[in-house]
Amino acid sequence: MYGAILGDIIGSPYEFDRGNKSKDFPLFSPRAKYTDDTVMTIAVADALLSIPDGNMVTTAREGEVLKAVEESMRRWGNKYWYAGYGTRFRQWLRSEDPQPYNSWGNGSAMRVSAAGWMFLNHDMTRRVAELTAMVTHNHPEGIKGANVVASAIFAARVGWGKDWIKSYAENNGYDLSRTCDEIRPTYHHVESCQETVPQAITAFLEGNSFEDAIRNAVSLGGDCDTLTCITGSIAEAYWGVPEELKEECKNRIPEEMVAVLERFDDVGCKR
Repeated sequence: MYGAILGDIIGSPYEFDRGNKSKDFPLFSPRAKYTDDTVMTIAVADALLSIPDGNMVTTAREGEVLKAVEESMRRWGNKYWYAGYGTRFRQWLRSEDPQPYNSWGNGSAMRVSAAGWMFLNHDMTRRVAELTAMVTHNHPEGIKGANVVASAIFAARVGWGKDWIKSYAENNGYDLSRTCDEIRPTYHHVESCQETVPQAITAFLEGNSFEDAIRNAVSLGGDCDTLTCITGSIAEAYWGVPEELKEECKNRIPEEMVAVLERFDDVGCKR
C-alpha cells in the first residue's frame, strides 16, 4: 500500500489542476501531505486484516466483509475528519444509519489497494474489491472501478504483465486508446471512476519505473492525488517501491497508520 499512499502524498499539491502538467517537479513539494485517500486506504486495509481466515471469504461471509469495512471507514474517517472528504461521504461518516448512496466517484478505486494484495486468486480479489466499494459506491461504475484497480494490482504482483492489465481494463469498458500526451492537454479535475481509472492505468502502462509512473500521473493533472494514488498502487505491485521512499512514506503519516502498514507487510501480503 506504500504506492497508493505515496501517490496520494506526491499528487496532493497538484489537485484541482494546480500543477503545470509536467513530469519535471520536486517529488515531494513543501505542500505535499496525505489526504482522505490515505485515510481510507488504511481504513480498508485495517478492516480486511481484521477478518479471520481472510482467504475464505465465501458468499455467506460477504456481510462480514461489508460490516468490517463500513465500521473501519467510519472509525478512521471520523478520527481524521479534516482529511478532505467529499460532501456526501462526510454525511455518510456522520449518519446514524449509513447507507450506500449510489456513487460512481473515484473514491472506491483509490481506497481498494489492500484487496489487490491480500488474496491468493483473482476471483476472491475481484469480489472483495467490489464489496469494499459497495458500502458507499454501489453504482455499477463505482463497483467496476474498485474491481479493475484491485485486479490490476493482483495481476501486477503475480506477474501477468501489462498486456493482461490493459486487456482487463478494456474488457470492462475503459477506453485506453489515448496516450498520456493525448490525455494531458484537455484533462481536468473530475471525480468519477470513468474519468480517473483509465487515465491512472495509462500513466502506469507508460511508466518505466515506480517513480516514472508517478510522474506520468501527476503530469496529467485533474484530481491529482486520487489519480496518482491509483497509479501508485498498481506501480508498486509491478516494480516495488524503493526503500528510501517507503521510509519517506512512514515519516509523513501518523504512527497509527504506520502500524497498519507494518502489520499489512507482516500478514496481509502473505495470506
